[in-house]
Amino acid sequence: MAPPTDAVRVEVTDGRAAQVGSLPVRRALPTRRRRTVGAWCFVDHMGPHSFAAEGGVSVPPHPHLGLQTVTWLFDGAVLHRDSLGSEQLIRPGQLNLMTAGAGIAHSEEDPDEGGQRIHGMQLWVAQPDHTRWDEPAFEHHAELPRADLGTGTATVLVGAFGGTSSPARRDTDHVGVQLDLRPGTTVLPLEPAYEHALIVAEGSAVVADGTAGGVTVVPGSLAYVAVGAEELVLRSSMRTVALLVGGVPFDDEIAMWWNFVARSREELSDAYRGWAAGDDRFGRVPSALERVAVAPPPWLRTA
Repeated sequence: MAPPTDAVRVEVTDGRAAQVGSLPVRRALPTRRRRTVGAWCFVDHMGPHSFAAEGGVSVPPHPHLGLQTVTWLFDGAVLHRDSLGSEQLIRPGQLNLMTAGAGIAHSEEDPDEGGQRIHGMQLWVAQPDHTRWDEPAFEHHAELPRADLGTGTATVLVGAFGGTSSPARRDTDHVGVQLDLRPGTTVLPLEPAYEHALIVAEGSAVVADGTAGGVTVVPGSLAYVAVGAEELVLRSSMRTVALLVGGVPFDDEIAMWWNFVARSREELSDAYRGWAAGDDRFGRVPSALERVAVAPPPWLRTA
């Protein structure tokens, strides 16, 4: 590896607060300034949030189209149910990857309804044209490979990093990695054909960019690095947990509304109508929670 260099341009954007079912989140992607990082088109930082004893995660059945959901926890547990009949408990260090294709529905629920602390991230990957109309699918990975970083560990969720590869499905050339960093300086090898983003979940990291102080990244923001960078130098004075995502820039112009990723308003309108009508496109989720009802997209609303 070449000697570390600080000559990396870093662009930091702030996320926004949102609510998903009973769960408060900070939405790091998309923003007005940045819609995608590779094929990654959505990043919600969930919590950390402690529910009361009578509460818990409650995201009722809702549909998806044209994307993969990547669910990753740092703390707590979530029960996934979907219209394929999948029922899967996920805990920290495990990966749930759901491929929506032409249509799927799922719910995310507290496994015992006893209240708990929850902390994690849910990310979406836009599917390319050659898979986005395929049948939906679901997979769970109880263990994932790790790479030593010297001052920490990298767990490879999707793709390849640090000489190791995840077994998880990917339909585009992209990567997702959890970084567990101890105080010190860490040099991350990057694929120069990728654009990358760093999202800090806990602690803070200073990204070296050639300036005296570098760029500080804390929970609630996203640090973007354009194509061409071969490494990223991070400095931290505390234990830090972050996600590094990246990929080859996504060539297709995507249209996003609600839980759908498409290529046009017409496709989004068809998906909305299918869900509203309760047709078979998205199937049925075996959940006690009532399915989500949503108003039409703005372009279908009448005065």
